[in-house]
Amino acid sequence: MSTVAQIMTKRPKAIGPKTSIVSAAKTMRTARVGSLLVKKGKQLVGIVTDTDIVRRAVATSKPLGKLTVDKVMTAPLCTIEGSQPVDDAQEMMGDLGVRHLAVTKGGAIVGVVSVRDVMMSYRKYAQSQIRLEQEYSEPKIGQD
Repeated sequence: MSTVAQIMTKRPKAIGPKTSIVSAAKTMRTARVGSLLVKKGKQLVGIVTDTDIVRRAVATSKPLGKLTVDKVMTAPLCTIEGSQPVDDAQEMMGDLGVRHLAVTKGGAIVGVVSVRDVMMSYRKYAQSQIRLEQEYSEPKIGQD
């Protein structure tokens, strides 16, 4: 089975805490990601996700151009070491009720893993197992 580091998004995008919700959503759309790390100075202080934007911003009917990321972000960051197996990420996401984890290596954040990344990893693993089973179960040509 894969490790978290093998399936994570490397070099995740980061924005400032005073970035507007509209700007954050546009950045997500352009980058084709569901989350952005929130950085204040040199320190990562949280994460804003597409779910945060929908549930904590859009659903409030507040003006999205004036509402800033720091008002809806999830903080502190939930992290997982990149060397851990994908199963640990899936379990942690379920236990914490989150869909994104910051991935660390030696204490430094090096990526982000999402529930979609985990699902795609399981899918690839299942497909490889099916192929292996088919190879072993197919009769060889010239054999009875």
